[in-house]
Amino acid sequence: MLMPDNRIIMFLFSADLSNCKLISFPDGVFKVLRSVSENICVITLADNEMKALSSKFFLTFTQLRELDLQGNVLTKLPDAVGEMEHLTSINLANNSFSIFPDKLTEIATLERINLEGNSITEIPVEKLSAMPALKWLNVRSNPLDSNTQSALQSPHNFDILSTTES
Repeated sequence: MLMPDNRIIMFLFSADLSNCKLISFPDGVFKVLRSVSENICVITLADNEMKALSSKFFLTFTQLRELDLQGNVLTKLPDAVGEMEHLTSINLANNSFSIFPDKLTEIATLERINLEGNSITEIPVEKLSAMPALKWLNVRSNPLDSNTQSALQSPHNFDILSTTES
């Protein structure tokens, strides 16, 4: 929206599709939100039955700041997630991840990662330590192997919530 003094006002939106029994992100929603997809900064898809999220999702909602996918049955994320230039928070708690979604370490703006309640055994601690914005990582209730538990005990530039805390 252009104001009389030539300032541009941008409207930012959030979309909440939690508890909708979704098994995938509906194509119809892509069509409905096409004209405002650049303005959507928060999407909540919590507590659905989603097994996968397509690359199209991340290529469409390029301005996302926060993404909540907790309580689904996701096992992986598409590589396109690594191209998110504005994402600061991702909630992947209580899904079915057995492998840490490595592409998350490529998101320079990411501050918060929640992976509580998955089946992850290894965490790429060195890659996480190299992330410039990371402030908080939650890996509670994951069957972390002893090497990962040891690596998490070392001091880091971000807070770690894990089952190994003393």
